[in-house]
Amino acid sequence: MTITQAGLLRTGGAAAATAGLLFMMVQTLHPAEVVTNVATPRWAVVHDLTMLMAILGLLGVSAVYARHARRAGWVGLVGFLLLFTWLVLVSAFTFVEAFILPLLVVDAPRFVEAVLGIFSGQPGEMDLGLLAAAGPLSGVLYILGALGFGVATIRAGVLPRGAGGLLVVAALAPLAVSVLPHSFQRIAAVPMGLSLLWLGLALWWERRVEVTGSVHDRDSGEVDSKRWSA
Repeated sequence: MTITQAGLLRTGGAAAATAGLLFMMVQTLHPAEVVTNVATPRWAVVHDLTMLMAILGLLGVSAVYARHARRAGWVGLVGFLLLFTWLVLVSAFTFVEAFILPLLVVDAPRFVEAVLGIFSGQPGEMDLGLLAAAGPLSGVLYILGALGFGVATIRAGVLPRGAGGLLVVAALAPLAVSVLPHSFQRIAAVPMGLSLLWLGLALWWERRVEVTGSVHDRDSGEVDSKRWSA
């Protein structure tokens, strides 16, 4: 099997689209972040899906950035790096929530409660030190990353500008719903999920059309040199 740039970008597009769907799905399925839910099957399923979302998201945003890197400028690079770091942080903490916290529910419930409070906004009684900064850090990475990546996508004009606009909305949405209870704040994830889905499908379809067209041109003895110039 020959590995091509078009094939890699198409795979990255599929990863981004799937990550977007999963991102919206886990928000609707996520149980309340309380100690009694940590050892339940629903908790395990949601956090397994979240880990898959983060891994696919890393592949997806990398492919999207690679597609318009030359036109995205430094704003696009910074936005990409911030979003990438946010996804790494999500995967790390999700691993803890999925595989470590359930083992500590009985023996160290106060620690479990404190860890859950990092992102729920309801800190427990135990002092976690610098670990408690992960919540605010995650928020900053998400907001600035989505804003920079969205603006760069709009300015580059390679992929749909509407998807870039959704990323800007995704950056501002957490601020708009910050006064709502944490369970309702999850609706702010919808613009990010839709944007990843849109960007992923656009990238997948674009690469699919180019690959199909390239094969057709080769069979007919013609090569469109402009097809790969964008």
